[in-house]
Amino acid sequence: MHIEILTEDSSTQRLLGHLLPKLIGTFAEPHTWRCHAYRSIGRLPSGMSPKSDPSKRILLDQLPRLLRGYVKTPGIDAIVVVLDSDSRECIAFLSQLKAVAASCAASDLVLFRLAIEETEAWYLGDKPALLRAYPRARMQVLDRYSQDSVCGTWELLADAIHDGGARAVQRAGWPLPGEVKHEWADRIGPHLDPDTNHSPSFGKLRDGMRRLVGMQPPSASTPAG
Repeated sequence: MHIEILTEDSSTQRLLGHLLPKLIGTFAEPHTWRCHAYRSIGRLPSGMSPKSDPSKRILLDQLPRLLRGYVKTPGIDAIVVVLDSDSRECIAFLSQLKAVAASCAASDLVLFRLAIEETEAWYLGDKPALLRAYPRARMQVLDRYSQDSVCGTWELLADAIHDGGARAVQRAGWPLPGEVKHEWADRIGPHLDPDTNHSPSFGKLRDGMRRLVGMQPPSASTPAG
């Protein structure tokens, strides 16, 4: 099976590069994938016709065009779109995304998965992995996190592991926010255990990906997600 994966930014692409072999196997096995990073999430275009320049690589702006193209492309068995929910209401957002897929005749091809509120929730769902990467993390900050809550997730993680916390990252400005998110992907990502992650939204990604390739879901003793 071949899967095309779309992410809203390159740090999520980097994280999935570490996770996918654990989720669905390696390139030596029957399943293959390509992961494409976009520059931002954007918004779904009205009338399902993208208004922005494709070269700007804004994911939701281009989603109808992308799905129509994938439907016509031989050799693609599934498309997985990974997005942050941010402050959106998840059920309504997923309904909008599924409506786009239906309008493009791609409902049977595409799987949407949301990180609640941001991808950093998946790092916070595996505290042992996070502490292996950052053994001096501030436990008092980690302990106040409620899993998959809308609380300024990346800022909380920065407060726990970055010198000076989120305020220092924000004060420095671009490109530091992007750089620290890539660092987190590369330092925490290799340690993440998909079968023990306590993030419900990560569990949905894990289980959805494994269903796509016909793998058994995790046992009942692991967090269901």
